[in-house]
Amino acid sequence: MDIREQIRERLGPQIIDWKEKSSRRIYFSVKTQDVFKAVEFLFKELGLRFSIASGVDTPEGFEILYHFSCDKTGEIFSLRTLIADRQHPQIDSIAPLFSGAEWVEREMWEMLGINFKGHPNLKRLLLADDWPEGKYPLRQDHEP
Repeated sequence: MDIREQIRERLGPQIIDWKEKSSRRIYFSVKTQDVFKAVEFLFKELGLRFSIASGVDTPEGFEILYHFSCDKTGEIFSLRTLIADRQHPQIDSIAPLFSGAEWVEREMWEMLGINFKGHPNLKRLLLADDWPEGKYPLRQDHEP
């Protein structure tokens, strides 16, 4: 069974969207409460390599994309989730699964104001110490 089939079989009920942009570029979405278990499956059980995560402020909320690669096949799997609560955006940290996620979560916390529950060390990484609290440089102003 290939990786796509394993993901669809295991995470099927949690997957709310699946798009194959090309033969080696797959995007799928889950709800925020399902991210930790999905990442755990991709990383620990399938052995995919965590490449990076990115956060984007959209009119619908904060979207996070967790990018994983399968080095054997050259496939990239991007797990997407949307945090709709713009006032108190939060999600479970994936840093307890692997330390490679610590810095990128700190960056999203600092630049977008997303709280990563369970992160071992949420502190400034990029901004000056005197940067005003509650000001997030990568947030956009969206009309409701």
